[in-house]
Amino acid sequence: MNNISIDCDDLILRGYVLDDIESIYSITQEPEVKEYLPDWDVPKKQRMNWLENYEIPENQQFQEAISSGGRIGDLRLRLAVISKTSGDLIGWCCSGIKEEIDPPNREIMFAIASRYQNKGYCTQATLGVINYLFQNSDVEALNAIARIDNIPSNRVIKKAGFDQVGLIEIEEEKFNRFMLSKDKWK
Repeated sequence: MNNISIDCDDLILRGYVLDDIESIYSITQEPEVKEYLPDWDVPKKQRMNWLENYEIPENQQFQEAISSGGRIGDLRLRLAVISKTSGDLIGWCCSGIKEEIDPPNREIMFAIASRYQNKGYCTQATLGVINYLFQNSDVEALNAIARIDNIPSNRVIKKAGFDQVGLIEIEEEKFNRFMLSKDKWK
């Protein structure tokens, strides 16, 4: 049973369900998502395999870890961003270990369908996940990275309270690295 749900101003963040496949796949095919999240551009059959066999089961494990004291370890959390107005899945906000950066290396990442951008939804979703993790888990620090040329994502990360701590290079791309500690969040 997947009962992860986070209420934000205009959004509900909830764990993935199988019926999300069409919306998730559609968003991964948008040019901006392909540009900034190229690893998400996979055939629909592969996306369904990931959803069914990895993402939904790991969300369930994540919820069990939260219910058992909040020690989440390396588990990933993948949440659908749902518009309260339309009920549509308009993006996602996720957290997991980013192996390319030094510990503490739990990150938050997000994407919103192009027609829903510039409405504050990414910031709301990011703040929702930050609050959830810091209130319910043993996470002490969060990271966010964004390509230097991804101005909207850099802006969202700063609005969510992260401080820029440097630059990193991943697969020959330069990224701004940001961090937010639980102590600063409090």
